[in-house]
Amino acid sequence: MRRSTARLVATSIRLSDLRFPAARIHVPRTRVLFVHLDNLLHFAKVDRDGKVDGYVAAFLPDELVLLFLRNGALVNAGAITPLGRMVLSVSDALAHIRQEAERGELTFADAPFEQVAWMFHSCAAPAVPRELDGARPESLFPSLQTEGYTGVVELISRGEVNYLRLENGAFVDGHFAGRDPAVPVAQHIGHLFARDTSGSPPEIAAALFPASDDIPAQAPAEMLRIYRELFWAIAEAADREAPGQGMKHAHRLRDLVGNVHDVLRSVGSPLDRDTPAVVATESELTAALAEWTSQLLDQIEIVAPGSAADILRAATADERYVLQRAGFYERLPWTVTW
Repeated sequence: MRRSTARLVATSIRLSDLRFPAARIHVPRTRVLFVHLDNLLHFAKVDRDGKVDGYVAAFLPDELVLLFLRNGALVNAGAITPLGRMVLSVSDALAHIRQEAERGELTFADAPFEQVAWMFHSCAAPAVPRELDGARPESLFPSLQTEGYTGVVELISRGEVNYLRLENGAFVDGHFAGRDPAVPVAQHIGHLFARDTSGSPPEIAAALFPASDDIPAQAPAEMLRIYRELFWAIAEAADREAPGQGMKHAHRLRDLVGNVHDVLRSVGSPLDRDTPAVVATESELTAALAEWTSQLLDQIEIVAPGSAADILRAATADERYVLQRAGFYERLPWTVTW
């Protein structure tokens, strides 16, 4: 299979040549066509050997898609493209992989969660390319030391991706692709800059991004589906209390609150349309729906005093346990009794 020619932004490094650090490889690089993706993710989620921190790297014709796993659960996703890096919704990431099953390849590996978090934040920040001195690329670290840089350095050499965390310019720890554990870190880093037998320097790219040891978990698609249905159930219940006004307020406030909680535009999308892809946590979804609900019912209370609790009871009864777990009712000024 002919590999993609897509390249890392501002470099000549092919995305298909990238190799990330790994503690253990469950699935060596294999054509997506030969891997049952759902079974792989199910294994990661339920099997004792699979319930680990790690990642799936999918090498597609136009991008590199990364799935980030915590204790075997798929919590977030990102992409590296010739135009830059970004966070993807989990549903979009899986769709991209499935759409390119015949031309894509993937690998599934364990890795320390710190490394997985850094991989995520290199997409979320995203990582900012650092220009290197072509004659003396090894001068990168002395210059970062002089600057007192604090954060993560992503250093790619010969396709191998290495992550180094610095505090005030001093090396603290890191994760390295292709490093023999018996080789000291300093020696490994020196090898990254070493010329080959012909005297040619390696192709090197460096990028910087803030250090973070956590990954926000995206809300599952099923939660978005439930919240969309609740949005319209609340809007319809409000319209029954204030005919002609409830739905008008619902639409107006969706646009208004959506300026602060962007995810509300997806939550309030018409149900006859496909569920939109959303990059948001459960807390962000709940906060958006609660803010919209609070403002809407405030308006309805003006024309139908005392109706807010009744509207909530009627519209949310079927999903009240989901909402209670999410802390939805606690964000509202009314008490709903069941």
